[in-house]
Amino acid sequence: MAIDEFIMSNEVIIRLSFFLGIFVVMAIWEYIAPRRALTVSKVVRWSNNLGLVFLNSFILRLLFPAAAVGMAAFVNEQGWGLLNYFEVSPVFAIFISVVVMDCIIYLQHVMVHAVPVLWRLHRVHHADLDYDVTTGARFHPIEIILSMLIKFATIMLLGPPVVAVVIFEVMLNATAMFNHSNVRLNLTLDKFLRLLLVTPDMHRIHHSVEDDETNSNFGFSLPWWDRLFGTYRDQPRAGHENMVIGIRTFREPRMSSWISGMLIMPFIGKVSGYAINRREWNQQEETDDKK
Repeated sequence: MAIDEFIMSNEVIIRLSFFLGIFVVMAIWEYIAPRRALTVSKVVRWSNNLGLVFLNSFILRLLFPAAAVGMAAFVNEQGWGLLNYFEVSPVFAIFISVVVMDCIIYLQHVMVHAVPVLWRLHRVHHADLDYDVTTGARFHPIEIILSMLIKFATIMLLGPPVVAVVIFEVMLNATAMFNHSNVRLNLTLDKFLRLLLVTPDMHRIHHSVEDDETNSNFGFSLPWWDRLFGTYRDQPRAGHENMVIGIRTFREPRMSSWISGMLIMPFIGKVSGYAINRREWNQQEETDDKK
C-alpha cells in the first residue's frame, strides 16, 4: 500500500516532528503554569534526562534499525497475527490495535513493578527527584530494549497495520510527555479528561515516594486499565503540592539526576519496598485509616 510505503520512508521524521512539537508545547506550558515548585537544577536534570533519551534512541536504532514499524511491515507481508487471520475492516484493525497495544503497555508497566529484577531497571524512571516533561522519556537502556522486544512479540501475535503502529508510537510518546508534565490543569477539566486520557495529576501519584501510591495509576495513555484492574487512585494523601517525588533509596542528586548514576542504578543496592506487595499496601491503608 502506498500509505505504508510513505510511513516506512518517513517514520523517523513523523515521530521526531511530533516529539519535538509536543515537547516544546509542554515545556512552555510548564513555564507559564507550573503545578509544583522544582527542587533540583533544571539545567542538570534536563541535560542528563535528555542525554539518556538520545543514548537510548541511538542504541535502539543500532540494534533494531527498522524498529516496530519495520516489524509490523514484515508481519503483514508474512500474514502473521490475529488481525491477518481474521478479515476485519481497516478502521477496526487500527482501532483495536491501538487499544490492545496500550493494554499491553499497562501490563508491562505492572510487570516491571512486580518483578524485583525488573524493578531494578524501572527505578531509574522513578528516581527522578522532580517531575516534568523530561521524566516521561527517562528509562534505563536495558529496559528500553526489553520494551522493544515485548512490542515485537505483541506485533507478531496481533498483526496490526503499519499505520496503527505509527499512531500508537506517536500517541504513547505524546501522552507520556503530557502526563509527566509539571502543568496545572483546571480540576473540573482534569476530572472529565481522566475518562479518556491519563492526566498529569493522575499519573503524578504514580511517582510518589510512598510505596502504595507508586504502585497505582500504571496507565500511560488510556486511563481505563487502572479502573478495570483495580489500580486506580484518585489523589495522593499529601496533595500534589506536598507529595514527595522519587524513591526513598536514591535521594542524592548525583545518583538520581546525573546520567552516570542512572546507568549504574540497577546494579547497586537492594530491592527494598516498591516491588509490588499487596500485603504491604493493605497494611499501609489500614494504618492511614486509623490516623
